[in-house]
Amino acid sequence: MKSFKTPLKAFWQLKIRKRPFVLSHAINSQCNMRCKFCEYWKEDKVEMSTDEIFRMLDDAKSFGIGVYNAWTVEPLLRDDLSSILEHAHHLGMMTSLITNGKLLEKKLDELEYLDLLSVSVDGLDSYKDIRGIDFETILPGIKKAKERLPLMINCVISGKNLDDIVDLINLADELGVKISFEPMYEFEGISEEVWDEFGVKDMDKYHRTVDRIIQMKKQGYPIINSLTYLKMVRDLDMGYKCHANDVILNIAENGTIENCRVHRNKLGHINEGIENVWSSSRHNVRETTNQCQGCLFFGYVENSLLYEFKPEVMKNYDWM
Repeated sequence: MKSFKTPLKAFWQLKIRKRPFVLSHAINSQCNMRCKFCEYWKEDKVEMSTDEIFRMLDDAKSFGIGVYNAWTVEPLLRDDLSSILEHAHHLGMMTSLITNGKLLEKKLDELEYLDLLSVSVDGLDSYKDIRGIDFETILPGIKKAKERLPLMINCVISGKNLDDIVDLINLADELGVKISFEPMYEFEGISEEVWDEFGVKDMDKYHRTVDRIIQMKKQGYPIINSLTYLKMVRDLDMGYKCHANDVILNIAENGTIENCRVHRNKLGHINEGIENVWSSSRHNVRETTNQCQGCLFFGYVENSLLYEFKPEVMKNYDWM
């Protein structure tokens, strides 16, 4: 019944009440990797306590949130993760989590109350150059986890992994898991040196690679992205109306409510009450969205297109 009720609850929350349905929670500020292209592990923020997160979840439930997504920097480092997921689960929320996978095999028993797991895998041969460890380090955890719960691999396309993309899709198919793609975003904090290392320089090769992703999607490989989105990625086309803030409520490690993961403008704090912050920040959020140049984070783009009931996206975007 939960899978049947969730779309109805989402429609009611998003279109009738006009409130976000997904809570995207940056659950901690620590990481066990030091990826050059990531800015999150470089920030030293105070993390919310277990009780504070419980109160946040209770408030989110009252607000109408139906999906709780724990991510960044590395959720599996939190000793209370199992309790947090259990609390969200008992509130009736669908739970999802994004991990780098390094601790997955060891921590899998703590994910009893998880509905969807996403593991960041940006390459095979290129994985060590990108992430600093061998891909074989996380593969046993992926194989073990996919036997217990729905699992998805997420790949960020960069200049380093174009030769690995087809092999990654084939691996996902062999493992029986889904895979998603999105292009690397050049955050303001990324140094010119790092961007020179990771940015795509051979655009013809990039276009051919994304065209191959599109082709394999059409052939039935387990790629969750819609064809509409993949064509936008290929063309670096950000010509869509962003509804990220209509769909997703972003909360940082310290309880700050932010407008999105790109601008990260502070809207308020959970201590003020989610509904109060939401109501008082509508004008500022709209202004920021209208002035934004756009991004291609698949969660933002696909959900924005879903929000507008784009037929192809509704048919072919296969996240939850």
